[in-house]
Amino acid sequence: QLQASGGGLVQAGGSLRLSCAASGRTFNTYTVGWFRQAPGKEREFVAVISWSGRPTYYADSVKGRFTISRDNAKNTVSLQINSLKPEDTAVYYCAAGRYGPQLEWTNGRTYEYWGQGTLVTVSS
Repeated sequence: QLQASGGGLVQAGGSLRLSCAASGRTFNTYTVGWFRQAPGKEREFVAVISWSGRPTYYADSVKGRFTISRDNAKNTVSLQINSLKPEDTAVYYCAAGRYGPQLEWTNGRTYEYWGQGTLVTVSS
């Protein structure tokens, strides 16, 4: 029900725009997060946006370079990633969770739905 896209191969310093599209259900009441998993590493939180579009929250490692946004009319959430670094290389996943006390924004295990991931590779 979530489809992530937009990954690719880019040189360090470049930019990409990832998209997360939802289908099959109303998306605009869900908080959406982006996570990533680099080869040999655990999945980590990247960014999150509330159902209304505000607030947003970012991992320190991406703050100032990544911007998360959403268009509820189009059922999509985007992640603009700029000033890419080789250490940003990972599979990026979007996830959605209902607003409520059960949802910990930076804890992927509390999200209900996951996309299949899109690979971002940054060359030096």
